[in-house]
Amino acid sequence: MNKLDYYTPDDIPKEIQAYEAPVKQLAVGQSGKVGILDLELQMNNTGKTIVTKQFFQIPLQIQRALYPEISLPQMAYLYVISPSGGILQGDRYRTDVKLKNKAISHITTQGATRVYSMNSNSASQIVNITVDEDCYLEYIPDQIIPYKNSRYYQKVHLKVHENSTLIYSEILTPGRVAMGESFVYDICYLRTHCKNQDKKIRFLENTKIEPKKQRLKDFGILGEFNTVGTVYVLTSKENVIDLENSINQTVRKIEEVSVGTSILPDESGIIIRILGNKTENIFDVISKILEISRKKILGGSFSRTRKN
Repeated sequence: MNKLDYYTPDDIPKEIQAYEAPVKQLAVGQSGKVGILDLELQMNNTGKTIVTKQFFQIPLQIQRALYPEISLPQMAYLYVISPSGGILQGDRYRTDVKLKNKAISHITTQGATRVYSMNSNSASQIVNITVDEDCYLEYIPDQIIPYKNSRYYQKVHLKVHENSTLIYSEILTPGRVAMGESFVYDICYLRTHCKNQDKKIRFLENTKIEPKKQRLKDFGILGEFNTVGTVYVLTSKENVIDLENSINQTVRKIEEVSVGTSILPDESGIIIRILGNKTENIFDVISKILEISRKKILGGSFSRTRKN
């Protein structure tokens, strides 16, 4: 099973194609350079969400489902892990996740996405998430850390039924700040596209950051902050206005971050943008969003995810 054919020239932005070059150490497409994760989750006849389809190819893999929530014992927690410890030049990752039959799940990563320094080529990751009717998914990966001279492209395709819920987040840091690497990567290009069950576009967002070509500290970009988080709450229309009000009233009180919330077109969901200087402060906001959303939509509580 090899899904490299998904990466067509038309799909890769020209800014990323500019770094196309042979990798001397281990070529693109070789064993260990293509990470694949393919998952399907469904609710079984006892009301518990289980993994009904699973395939992975190192350097991506998944741990077995856990059920730690007392208020939601049927909710499957899954951890995506990578034994390689990070993404290298020439790496190509693809993750496919599908929820069916009223499944509810929380998916996260074991650690940060570390994009290592590069002297040739780039790294890319495609994430496809499908949430069918009456399902609920929280997809909350850890932060992206671009190392010096790294080039990273990520494209996220979301297909979310209008009568289901997906909470998706991403956090982009300036780099290995403790090592003196702050905004010294070449490019980080993030695309997030979402459609409903009828392929109608719910939103499109493209983020291209090239620190060596941009003044990121200018007003209107990052200003006094260096880390940015984004959360999309895609849910039924009847939930959106009340949920946005509740989230806005709560998160704007959190110190050391600047947070803004907006309702997406056609009241199809909410986008929350978070600026801060510490990753843990941004995760505090994301936890509050999960807590509020889960209580309203599922009637359950949220316990902060353990990573050790």
